[in-house]
Amino acid sequence: MHNQITDVPGVKVGNMENKQALTGCTAILFEGGAVAGVDVRGSAPGTRETDLLNPVNLVDNVHAICLSGGSAFGLDAASGIMQFLEEHEIGLDVGVAKVPIVPAAVLFDLPHGDPKVRPDKQMGYEAAQAATTEKFTTGNVGAGCGATVGKFAGSSFCMKGGLGSASIRLENGVVIGAIVAVNSGGDVRNPATGEILAGPFVNGTILDSVELLIKNYKPTIPTGSNTTIGVVAVNADLTKAEATKVAQMAQDGYARTIYPAHTMYDGDTVFAVATGGAKIPVDVIGGLAAKVMERAIIDAVKSAESIGGIIAHKDLPKNQ
Repeated sequence: MHNQITDVPGVKVGNMENKQALTGCTAILFEGGAVAGVDVRGSAPGTRETDLLNPVNLVDNVHAICLSGGSAFGLDAASGIMQFLEEHEIGLDVGVAKVPIVPAAVLFDLPHGDPKVRPDKQMGYEAAQAATTEKFTTGNVGAGCGATVGKFAGSSFCMKGGLGSASIRLENGVVIGAIVAVNSGGDVRNPATGEILAGPFVNGTILDSVELLIKNYKPTIPTGSNTTIGVVAVNADLTKAEATKVAQMAQDGYARTIYPAHTMYDGDTVFAVATGGAKIPVDVIGGLAAKVMERAIIDAVKSAESIGGIIAHKDLPKNQ
């Protein structure tokens, strides 16, 4: 167990990033196929193939999910993952070809680094090529490379977000894992203690975003400049409707750690995938998916590193 989503059988993760441009993408592969659902709660989403995951629609299995920086430009990275999978003859068999099904979601990281450099088809291909079941680096990698949090005092006072992952193993061998790129407008808190881990950093102090909303009811951050995007996975048997319910419940992990979450300034999205196995009650999987998502979000913030003049949690003054 690596305490990451790759502990779930049938899941691989690959990351690729440009640390000068401060952007990147993450490929989560399910080469054997996986039933998937999605829940979008933020009001500024950038997504691809999410309509396909509606339980009333035809295709049941996905073969990868792409999480990317670059705003809407970053959706191009999913095409590179598709190319990689097609080359390995992985996809939906439509007779004349195998079409890889690769839903995607993006976050907005253009204000930092080079806004003219975004994840593209080549970066997506390289991320898929790097995918492994082994432990991977978190923090300033993949879709979390240029991620930031805590912008309710203005974008210039943000702290570093990043990519995080976690997993929980049940006694019956079922594993629930999560991976998330945290780029929230709100601050990130430890739900066990209420401690603000990262948020608006002004004059050496982390401010409380909720208190800022009380004092200043007109936030200064532009619409769509944030977004937390993630995936939860389980080696269990779920229908598309059940996977969708798990994705909905996993959003609670956002709400318990990000203050505020699901705003007009975020495109918060969670995918849920099931790689097959035992039949486990949806409430068990969904309840634990929210818990493991909490842990992944905390991992993202704690493993992030200061970069481009943006301070990270690990570099805060000792009194924080």
